[in-house]
Formats: sequence, C-alpha cells, structure tokens
Amino acid sequence: TMRKIALLLIVGLGVVHFATVIRCEADDVAEEVEEEEGGDDNDEEDKDDLTEVKDENGVLVLNDDNFDMFMEGKDTVLVEFYAPWCGHCKQFASEYEKIALTLKENDPPIPVAKVDATKSSSLGSRFEVSGYPTFKIMKKGEPVEYDGARNEQDIVARVMEVAQPDWKPPPEATLVLTKDNFDEVVNSADIILVEFYAPWCGHCKQLAPEYEKAAKALSQRSPPISLAKVDATQENDIANRFGVSGYPTLKIFRKGKAFDYNGPREKIGIVDYMSEQAGPPSKQVQTVKQVQELIKDGDDAVIVGVFSSEQDMTYDLYLEACNILREDFKFLHTFSSDVAKLLKASPSQVVMVHPEKFRSKYERDSYTLTIKDSTEMSEVQDFFKKHILPLVGHRKQSNDAKRYTKRPLVVVYYGVDFSFDYRKATQFWRSKVLEVAKDFPEYTFAIADEEDYSDELKSLGLSDSGEEVNVGILGDGGKKFAMEPDEFDSEVLRDFIMAFKKGKLKPIVKSQPVPKNNQGPVTVVVGKTFDDIVMDTKKDVLIEFYAPWCGHCKKLEPDYTALGKKYKSEKNLVIAKMDATANDVPHDSYKTEGFPTIYFAPSNSKQSPIKFEGGDRTIEGFSKFLEQHATKLSQSRDEL
Repeated sequence: TMRKIALLLIVGLGVVHFATVIRCEADDVAEEVEEEEGGDDNDEEDKDDLTEVKDENGVLVLNDDNFDMFMEGKDTVLVEFYAPWCGHCKQFASEYEKIALTLKENDPPIPVAKVDATKSSSLGSRFEVSGYPTFKIMKKGEPVEYDGARNEQDIVARVMEVAQPDWKPPPEATLVLTKDNFDEVVNSADIILVEFYAPWCGHCKQLAPEYEKAAKALSQRSPPISLAKVDATQENDIANRFGVSGYPTLKIFRKGKAFDYNGPREKIGIVDYMSEQAGPPSKQVQTVKQVQELIKDGDDAVIVGVFSSEQDMTYDLYLEACNILREDFKFLHTFSSDVAKLLKASPSQVVMVHPEKFRSKYERDSYTLTIKDSTEMSEVQDFFKKHILPLVGHRKQSNDAKRYTKRPLVVVYYGVDFSFDYRKATQFWRSKVLEVAKDFPEYTFAIADEEDYSDELKSLGLSDSGEEVNVGILGDGGKKFAMEPDEFDSEVLRDFIMAFKKGKLKPIVKSQPVPKNNQGPVTVVVGKTFDDIVMDTKKDVLIEFYAPWCGHCKKLEPDYTALGKKYKSEKNLVIAKMDATANDVPHDSYKTEGFPTIYFAPSNSKQSPIKFEGGDRTIEGFSKFLEQHATKLSQSRDEL
C-alpha cells in the first residue's frame, strides 16, 4: 500500500512539473508573439506605451514621459526611486506593495508609485537622487523629503500627515541672508556657518538637503548654532567682500570675523565639526602637573598662553589667533602664577615647549613670544608655525598633513618606537640624524616608522633594501629621491644630502613601460614620459588621469577617444591619458583626488594647469573648454 502511495506521489509530482514546464514555455511563446506584434508599432504607439501608467501589484510605474502628466491635479503621491540591481530595493518590494494597499484604502486614496532611476535619469537628476531606495512624498507637485525609518508603519504615518488638507512644509532651519540682514545676523552671532551658493551649481544642490538637516539638528542644540545661506549670484557685494570665487564656499563667522570652513559636507560631519568649533579654541590649565605631563609624554609642542586674567586685552588677541589655527594646533592658556613660573613666563607671553623626547643640544627647548596691544595677528601665527617642529621630529600618519607638508623633506625610515623598551634604540638612530640636520636648516628632517610608511618605501624602491635604516627625500613638485641602501651613519646621510643639494640625484618615478606604439587618437602617458609629453612647452595638452577600475572613466572613454580623433590634425594640441594608479605624477600642480581628473596644460603655463571642472564630459563640452583655453589651436570648431 505504501509503495502504491509513493508511486502515485511521484506520478503526481511529474504531472505538476510537466504542467509547470508547459506554462513557462507558453508564457515565453506569448512574450515572443507580443514582441513580434509590437515590432510593427509606429513611433506614436511607442510613445503612448511610455506615457501609459502601468500598475504592478498596486504600485504605479512612472517614468520621464508620464511623471508630470500623472502628477497634475494630485494632492499627495508617494514615490520610490529605485535601481533594479539594488538589494535593499528588492528586499523592500513586498513591504512597499503593502504600503500601496494601505494607502489605496485611505479616503481619498493616496497613489503609491515607483521610478526606475537608472532608466529615468532626468527624474533622478531633478530630484537629486543619489542612493537607492529614495522616497519622496509629492505634495501638490512639490517634493517633500522622507528620511524616517524604512517600514510600513512609519512611511504610512508620514504620508497621511502630509496628505492632511492643512499641512504646510515646516519653515527651513537654514537662515536666508541678504544685504538687508547679513551684517546684523553675522555680527551678533558667537558662531554661525554661512554657505555662499549659486542656484545652478550641482555641488550646491547636492549639499542642500544635508545642510538643511544639519541646520535642523544644530538649531536644537544647547546653545543652538545657526546655519545660513547666501545666493552669491544675487548678493555680489557680500560674496566679493569675502573673496568667494567658487561654489559652494562655506565660512564660519565669529562675531563678524570670517574663518575658512574645512569640515565635512554631510549632516553628521557638519554637526560634529560645528559643535567642536563652537567650543573654546584654547583649554585652560590650572596646575603645574598638567603641563609637566604634557611635556614629559607629549608628541607635539606644548603651547601655553600666560595671562593675568580674562580681562587681559592680549588674551583676546591670543584667542583670535587660536581660532584661526585651531585645527592645526592644540592651544592652552593659564592664569596661574605657578604655571607661569614653571614656564619662566610673565603675563601676556606665549610659550612653546618641545616634549622631552625631541630635545637636543642643537636646539632650544622652548620659545617665547610677548604679545602687546600692537602685536599683529600674523606675527602670532608665524610664531606658532616657525617653532612647532623640533630639529628632527616624528612623522606619523596622524600629523603628516599638518606638520610635514614643507618640501624638501628628508625622511629616515626604521623601526621607530618611543615606548620604554625601544626608546633607546629609536633615539640612537635619531641622534645620528640630528648631527646632520643641524647643518641643513633649509630642509625639514623627520624620522618615520617603516611599517607606517611601507607604501612610501615601496614607491622609493626601498622595501627590500635589507638595511635597518633607509632614507628618502620628498622634493618639490612631487619628486622623490632614494638613498642607495648602505649601512647607515651620519656621514652616509650627509653625503646623500650634499648630492641632493648639488642636483646630482635622479628622481625615482613609478612608471609603466613606455608604449612602443603611441600613434592612437589619445596619447598614452606614463611616469617616465610625463615631462616629455605633458610639460612640453611647444604644445597644449589635455590630460586625463584615470583608474582602470573606475566606472566613470570607462563611460568617458568613447567620447574622449572621439575627441582625440577630432583634434588629431592639430600638431600643437595633444589629447592624452595616464593610468594614475600605475604611474607617478611628478608635479604637485597636477593633483588627482578622484577619477577621472582632467587638466589642460597650456604651452605657456605648464606649472599652472587648468582643471576641467564642468559636468559636461561630452565632445561638445570638451571642445568648448579647449577652445576657451588653447594657445596653439590653428582651426576653429566650425572648421573642424
């Protein structure tokens, strides 16, 4: 009996499977027939298909062609912008269909729609969609941001709220400044962040929602911090007053005094940065012990302003200087006579003391500046910058960008470790560097841990030198020089630096092999040929720095090649490209922070290339740019 039941089950499953296969095949045939029939449709019918609003499980499908028509006369519509490949979108699809069902039962029903933003790119751009899924609640044709939780309950509640007849969008938390209120608002604020923007600027549009979210968050802080914006195209005088030349430009104002904003450009980053900026630029120290500990164990120079009280006029001047440089230095101040005694300082003096581990017989332990009412701000700033580095400091990833940007920089790489067990060995090699550094004040010297800078050592060709200590010089214009591996001592280092000083050293340049055939429409540049091709003063050069894995670069390639073909007959114009991941760019003025980065190097100004900033990366856009800046073009665009 059991055997018969099993047999029947197998037969039954076979029939079901056969029926399923038949249905799938039938569906496929039906699709094929539909496609064949559709092939005879004329363009008008195709257009009708695009404007027709389809319904997929209760969710309406909108696109570039039917969106505005559909929105006409609608009070509230929920729209999801998605990408077919997006995992989060796929995961959310069934939940979104439930939302559509719930809102359909509302009185009146609220339509729920979706837009494939990868196909409807103009809608994606118009609504500044930068991630998927993005939800917008359209209220009388105007978008309302939805940035709540991604679940049915929260989305439905927010849509119902916006759908109320008396609902109005909340006022912007970002203040709008014009010539009528700018000075009054800015001069009275302890701290305020101001964005100078242009309505047409893409980067400004991208920043706008993040800036508004940050403004909301900071308005609820105690005490609140205001964020404001100025349309620089309408308020030319204000923009010119603060040297605004690009958009968006952000500036922090403290009681009317402007400071550059160097922080992030998304909500959380702006909130954190401005909260930190709102605090005092200098911290008060009250005990001798606090200062002693910093001097004993610190990694950076200890800066202490000594004052008689907060009413001291020079104290305000000190704080102003601290505010300008607050991101680069850690500032302290004291009103304690005991701390003043420890520092051998009098009121109205600023003392800079180097940590014990960086002291040597070749340099002073501390430096003092006396501040008077007549002292210029620049004088105080110069004092900090001049004395911040010891003769041979410790270059690390954490202080590199702030302390070691000056070139030439002599770097001695080995196992640098100032912990108790390894301090003696670290100082042994450092003392040999000090003996040489004292005789070359025009260069900056530093020691660096070989593991922290393994990539840099590799780029110098010193990764496998086999030596305990290696030396490199980072020169002007991005040039790098490596010391031939040798047993390290002061004389070997001195000889290397003298050879560099006399111009006898050849720079190290990472380079792919020079291409044998370089006759294509786009000239291939490698590290070894950069100077010969890009820096050739007889020719104008447009150079694209790309990365092989970069999607934007791949997308650009056909247009860039076509551009090369278009200008191929121009003998004094070169359209070029370089893989910036496999080759060194031996000049600092050609900085690449993202891909693709494109520069125009005019024949008469190779050290000041013009960066292609426009979003119009088409043949037309590039041609316009070239004709605007070219110095050697023989034909006009019309002739070409």
